[in-house]
Amino acid sequence: QVHLVESGGGSVQTGGSLRLSCVVSGDIYRSYCMAWFREAPGKEREGVAAQYAGSSSIYYSDSVKGRFTISQDSTENTLTLYLDMHSLKTEDTGLYYCAAQPTSTSLDCRLDTPYRSWGQGTQVTVSA
Repeated sequence: QVHLVESGGGSVQTGGSLRLSCVVSGDIYRSYCMAWFREAPGKEREGVAAQYAGSSSIYYSDSVKGRFTISQDSTENTLTLYLDMHSLKTEDTGLYYCAAQPTSTSLDCRLDTPYRSWGQGTQVTVSA
């Protein structure tokens, strides 16, 4: 099991940038599929980006491709997942969550992977 804590949300104007972080602690000595999701008011939760075990196996939703970058950094005891967001649009507004799911191969790491571990979310608000 892992514990996920997001940070880095805030309010920006359109065209601005933000970096979200998700600190992962606990049983990090496994291969995880890590992902970012977002949920806007009145809309279903949407998968934004997923990455397998810090590898180049990465997926992005069409809505953020070319603007967002997912990455990971690890130390002996923690793993940090990042989401660098650029050229932000008002439609990027939402509560952003990180998620984790142990997977055996990169083939099982996708945006529709059944993630079982979730953080509490960090709010991103983009205004015109």
